[in-house]
Amino acid sequence: MATLLYRLGRTAFRHRLRFVVGWLVLLVLAGGGFAAFGSHLDSEATIPGSQSQRGIDLLERSLPEATGVTAQLVFAAPPGATVDDPAHRARIGNAVRQAGTAPQVAEATDPFETGTISADRRTALAQVLYPIKRDVLDDASVTALEDIAAAARANGMRAEVGGSVYSTAGMHAGIGEVIGVAVAVIVLVVTFGSLLAAGLTLVTAITGLVIGLLGLMLASNLATISDTAPSLALMVGLAVGIDYALFIGSRHRAQLADGMAAEESAARAVATAGGAVVFAGLTVIIALAGLSVVGIPFLTVMGLAAALTVLMAVAAAVTLLPALIGLAGDRLRPRPGSRAARPERAGAGGLRWARLVTRRPLLTIPAVLLVLGALALPALKLELAMPDNGTADPASTQRKAYDLISTAFGPGNNGRLLVLVHTRRGGDPVRAAAQIAEGLDLPGVISVSGPEPGTDGRTAVLNLVPAQGPRTQATQRLVRDIRARTPALGTAAGAEVLVTGSTPAAIDVSDRLRDSMAPFTAVVVGLSLLLLLLVFRSLLVPVKAAAGFLLSAGAAFGSVVAVFQWGRLAEMFGVATTGPVFSFMPIVVIAVLFGLAMDYQVFLVSRIREEYVHTGRPREAVPAGSRHATRVITAAALIMFAVFAGFVTTDDLTLKPIALGLAAGILTDAFLVRMTLVPAILALTGHAAWWLPKWLNRLLPDLDIEGTNLQRPPAPHTQDSELATEPAAPSK
Repeated sequence: MATLLYRLGRTAFRHRLRFVVGWLVLLVLAGGGFAAFGSHLDSEATIPGSQSQRGIDLLERSLPEATGVTAQLVFAAPPGATVDDPAHRARIGNAVRQAGTAPQVAEATDPFETGTISADRRTALAQVLYPIKRDVLDDASVTALEDIAAAARANGMRAEVGGSVYSTAGMHAGIGEVIGVAVAVIVLVVTFGSLLAAGLTLVTAITGLVIGLLGLMLASNLATISDTAPSLALMVGLAVGIDYALFIGSRHRAQLADGMAAEESAARAVATAGGAVVFAGLTVIIALAGLSVVGIPFLTVMGLAAALTVLMAVAAAVTLLPALIGLAGDRLRPRPGSRAARPERAGAGGLRWARLVTRRPLLTIPAVLLVLGALALPALKLELAMPDNGTADPASTQRKAYDLISTAFGPGNNGRLLVLVHTRRGGDPVRAAAQIAEGLDLPGVISVSGPEPGTDGRTAVLNLVPAQGPRTQATQRLVRDIRARTPALGTAAGAEVLVTGSTPAAIDVSDRLRDSMAPFTAVVVGLSLLLLLLVFRSLLVPVKAAAGFLLSAGAAFGSVVAVFQWGRLAEMFGVATTGPVFSFMPIVVIAVLFGLAMDYQVFLVSRIREEYVHTGRPREAVPAGSRHATRVITAAALIMFAVFAGFVTTDDLTLKPIALGLAAGILTDAFLVRMTLVPAILALTGHAAWWLPKWLNRLLPDLDIEGTNLQRPPAPHTQDSELATEPAAPSK
C-alpha cells in the first residue's frame, strides 16, 4: 500500500498541471451538468414493509387525495368575540375562497360547512388540500397561503397556517456554517504557520466537497434522493475534507523542515499519512454505507450521499493535494528559525501530554472513564420521536397554528390516525368500516369519523382523533393497541385493516430504527474492526478503538439530551422547543461518529506503531508517536468541531441535534479517548498491545501503512529532483 501511494504521490507531484487540470475539468463538468439539469430532491420518506407504508400505498390507488399534502388555516377570534360575528365570519369566508383558488390548491373547506368550529365558537379550522406530494409543492404556493392568512388578520382576529406543507429546512448555508469555516481557516493557519499551506488544504477540501455535492444533485435526477441528504453530505464532507488534507499537508511540512526534497516529501507524505487517510476514509464510508442495513430508503440515501463526499475527500487528498504541493514547490518549506522549522518545539506540547498520561496509566484510565461516564449519564433519559410542527420555532406560523389547534380542538387533532378498511371483492367497504369503527371505542380515542369510501369500490377510510398529541407515549400505545385489535375486527368484517397516516408512520420509523440498531452496529463495527486488524496487525488495538467509541457516543447522546430535552443552554444553541429528539439522530450519529473517531485512531496509532516497528520499544513508542500526531489531531478535532458546531445554528430540525451530537462527540473522542485514554492503555499493555497470533499474522496481507517498505530518503537538498529514486522492493 505504501509503495503504491508513494508512486501516486510522486506522479501527482511531477505531473502537477495535468492533475490540477483534470480536477478542474471534473469540477466544470459537474457544475455544467448541474446548471443544465438541476436537481430533483424528494422530501417523501417511505418505510418499506411497514403497516403504515402499505396503507399509504393502498390509499394512493384508492383515495389519492388523502395522500396529498395538506395545509390548515386556523382562525381565532379575539377575547370576548366568536368566529360567528359577521365581520369575522366574512373575513374567514373570504380567506377560504381565496385559498381555494391559490396556486396548486385542489380544494379549501369552509369550516362553517364542515363544522370544524371549536366548542367555544372562538376558533375555526379550514383544510386546504393539494393533490400533490410535498416535493413538487412550490415554496411560492406556501407563501401565497401565508399572504392570505396575513390579509385575514384584522380587528384582533388571528390567522395562522399549519399542516404538512411545512417540512424540514433542507440544505442551506447560514452564518453558523460560515463561522465554522472561518474558524477552520484560523486553525489551519496557526497549525501550519503558513497562509499558503492553509490555503492549499482548504482548496483541496472544498474542491472534493463541491464535486461530490454537484454529483449528488445530478444523481437526484436519476434516483430518489431525500432533501436532507445534501445537508449531511455537506457537513461530513467539509469536515473530513479539511482533516484529510491537513494530515497529509502537515506531514509534508514536517519533512520539509527536516530538509527533505519537496518531491520526495510529497511522495512520502502520501505514502504514510495518505495511507492513514485512505484507511480512515474507508472506515467512514463503511460506517455511512452501513445505514443501508436499517432498511429505510431515506436513511440509506443520507448515508450513501455522505459516503460519496468522503470518497471525493480521500481522492482529492491523495491526488489533488500533492499536485498543488508540486505547484508550490519550496515555498512551503518552513523558514529557518520559525516554529514549523523546529519540529522538536512544535511537538513539545504533545510529547509533554503523552508523558503525563502514560506516567501513571492506572490513574489516568479510571479518571478518564469516570469523566466519560458522567458525560454519558443523561443519555439514559434519551427520548425519540419524529419532528412535526409542534417542534417548530414558537414564533413561526406553523407552530402558532399547531398550538391553536391543540388548545381549541385538543392535541390529538394535530396527529389524526387513518384506519384503512380494504374488503374482499364483492364486499361493502362502508358497511365493513362502520362495523370496525364500533370496535375502536378505546380509552384515548376522542372520536372516529364516518367512513369515507374510496374510488375502487373496496376501500373506506376512518379518521380517528386520539386524545393526546402525535409525539406522546400515550398516542404510541394507542396505535399499538388499535393494531392489536384490528386483525380480529377485520376478520369479522371480511376486510383487511391498516392503521396509517403521519403519526403511525413516525411510530413505525422508530420501531424500525430500534430493531435495526443491533444488526447495524454489528455490521459497521465488525467490518471496521476487520479493517483496523489489517492496518495495525493487532487484536487489542481494534477492540480498544471500538470500546473508546462507545464512550464517545454516550457523551454525544448525553449532550443532546441535556440541550434538546432538558433545555440546558437551549437558548444559546437556538433550541426553541425542548422535547423528544429526532428519531434518526442516534443511528446517524453512531455511523458518522464511529467513522470519524476511527480517523483519529488510525492517524494517532499509526504514528505510534510506526515508532514501535522502528524501535521495538512499546512504552517509548507511545510518547514518540504522540509527539508527531497530537498537534495535528488537535487541529483536526478543532476544525471538525467548528464545522459541526456551525451546523447547530441551522433551522433544519433533523440536522440540528445530529450536528450537536457530532460536535460534542468529536471533542470527547479526540481529547479524552484518543489522546488520553488510548496512550495510557497502550503504555500499560506494552508489547501485548501489538500481539497477533502467528497463524493469523501469516494469513493477513501486509498493508504497510507505516511505510516501512520504502527505502530511506535520499540526502536532504532544497531543489526538486526529477530523478528521485524508486522505493525499494518490499522487504521479506
